[in-house]
Amino acid sequence: MPQYRVITAARIMGVGEDAVRRWIGAGELPSTSDRSNRMVVEGAELAGFARDRPGATVTDPSPGGRSARNRMVGLVTSVVTDLVMAKVEMQCGPHRVVSLISSEAARDLQLEPGSMAVAIVKSTDVVIEVPHSDPAQATPPPPAARPGRSDQRR
Repeated sequence: MPQYRVITAARIMGVGEDAVRRWIGAGELPSTSDRSNRMVVEGAELAGFARDRPGATVTDPSPGGRSARNRMVGLVTSVVTDLVMAKVEMQCGPHRVVSLISSEAARDLQLEPGSMAVAIVKSTDVVIEVPHSDPAQATPPPPAARPGRSDQRR
């Protein structure tokens, strides 16, 4: 089971170390001591806390450049597997991410509640919704100008 030092827990939650220490002091976030007698938080406890209190989005600590821009660092909050597939839930700052991956991949990555992971979103489909429940109340947007074209006719 992963354990996180206070400074790492703070980075994961997107807050300062003092905030994590206050949560621990108030009994909101349980902590223990590691072999070096440093205060640590169990990964599963931090994952549950992050799920109930989503924080700021965390910067991806992975080295190197990648073409995927939609990378979200977070904690695994749940892993449900069967023979073929695994449903993995993560809390990535204020965002809850759910992914269906193969059970083999989940085992290979050793995913468990409290594990830190990076969700990478690559999609060819984008769904757009409007916040209006009644289509009659929706105001249509103005027509968009086509790139590279002038509205003037010559």
